[in-house]
Amino acid sequence: MLQELSIRNFAIIEKLNIEFNSGMTVLTGETGAGKSIIIDAVGLLAGGRGSVDFIRKGTKKAVLQGMFSMDKNPDTLALLDQYGIEHADPTLILQREIQASGRNVCRINGSLVNTTILKKIGETLIDIHGQNEHQELMQPEKHLGMLDEFARNGIQPLLKQYQQKYEHFQNLKQKFNRKKANEKEWAQRVDMLRFQVKEIEDANLQVGEEEQLNSQRELLENFQKISTALQTAQLALENEESAGAIDSTGEAMNALRDIENIDDKYKNISNIISSAYYQLQDATSDISGELENMEWDEGKLDQVEKRLEEIYQLKKKYGDNIQQILAYDQKASEELHSMVDSESDEDQMESQLETIQEQLKKIALQLSTTRKQAASKLQVAVHDQLKQLYMDKAEFEVHFDESAGLKFKSTGIDNVEFYLRTNPGESMGPLSRIASGGELSRIMLALKTIFAKSQGVTSIIFDEVDTGVSGRVAQAIAEKIKLIASYSQVLCITHLPQVAAEADHQFFVSKAVKGGRTETKLSDLNENGRVQELARMLAGSTVTKLSIQHAKELLKMAHTS
Repeated sequence: MLQELSIRNFAIIEKLNIEFNSGMTVLTGETGAGKSIIIDAVGLLAGGRGSVDFIRKGTKKAVLQGMFSMDKNPDTLALLDQYGIEHADPTLILQREIQASGRNVCRINGSLVNTTILKKIGETLIDIHGQNEHQELMQPEKHLGMLDEFARNGIQPLLKQYQQKYEHFQNLKQKFNRKKANEKEWAQRVDMLRFQVKEIEDANLQVGEEEQLNSQRELLENFQKISTALQTAQLALENEESAGAIDSTGEAMNALRDIENIDDKYKNISNIISSAYYQLQDATSDISGELENMEWDEGKLDQVEKRLEEIYQLKKKYGDNIQQILAYDQKASEELHSMVDSESDEDQMESQLETIQEQLKKIALQLSTTRKQAASKLQVAVHDQLKQLYMDKAEFEVHFDESAGLKFKSTGIDNVEFYLRTNPGESMGPLSRIASGGELSRIMLALKTIFAKSQGVTSIIFDEVDTGVSGRVAQAIAEKIKLIASYSQVLCITHLPQVAAEADHQFFVSKAVKGGRTETKLSDLNENGRVQELARMLAGSTVTKLSIQHAKELLKMAHTS
């Protein structure tokens, strides 16, 4: 359920905060007041296409925020888990900024997401049905999805099983066809992979090896320089022919010990000299050890150079470092094994294809049977709804086209299209060619009523779906929308007093000019306010006592129905 909506600098709205309740809420007001702009804002929060044209003139960005209650919606929760978005409580906060630069910044519970993820999650929360959205019925390719949505509990597990098997079948089929069509290229690829894998594995590379070799080369290349420096330092520290640095420092240390107790400053100097003496002894010992261990190996430098050159050549071919070379080796090995396995037994691959195809066919036929059973139930349900919408003579049919034969697709083997006969004696034909605009609106509303129980979306929005109807049809539409509101929160923009009267809550949307700028305002109507607004909707610009009386009667009838 949409609990709160915050709009900043969006179209003609400078600042608007709205709190929504469960049940049915209507937005009414004069044409152009900004009712549809509010719905546009909700649509953008749900991942709709944004544009800088939505930004209020003179501002840098539009900011939209919505707080939703998820009501343990499994589809929403699954997507939040999939994208690693935290949801410790059932409250979900969607935020979207549209900046003048064209950049969109989207967040869900504070986590940055792109518009694709926002749309996927938004679709599980909000279903917006606008004036022209019944055009979905004009697209036969959408009809199969509607049927699957109607019987999702029975169809989804089968469809998922089918699609997994279909993907396996397609991958194996593509590999088999590619191999058959390009046997020469296949053989060349296998030979190349064998060479590459052997070359890398023969090198027996170790992570960190190159760094160690570079360090060894540095030492070997500077062997003479290091040896000379160590010998010179050793001679300076312990010269047998003249006093070395150690002996001289020892004499200084002994001399200072005689006076170190006289004053603290002599004690400090004595300590410094003593420390230097022992450090020099340690350094002399280390130098001696290094000189004893130094041994020139004439062939070692050559070995190191050759190994580094080998690594360099492999880096030119397979990666910038040893880790990348080894990663390439693993990938090439996997591809080689896969190709060799399939190459070694082509007949087995063909046999496997036939087996999987039979399994796929079995699941596809089972899926098709389930769909046909669901189609019969949908036909009955739609007919019942149409009767209540004063289309009792109409006949609705889910038509399965089997003329193309058994053809596997990602959705199964079924080609489905909705058919309609509006009057007795007429022929049944594709709904997209038979139905008028008003009929399409009523059929879509019938479907929404049927789907409301199973869809799971928290909010359904109707944007002037009642345009062009009146009288008893308008009342029937109002009752249908009210029925849908018993399963899901409904927000509705309407110009029909019959629809507005059925609502649990009503907002009046108006616009005013302030400081030379047009602004949209929103008022939460109390009982008296609703009567006045319904009277305006009934009578037009001049509200009469009769229209007020009629408005009260509409509300009374709605509350007692």
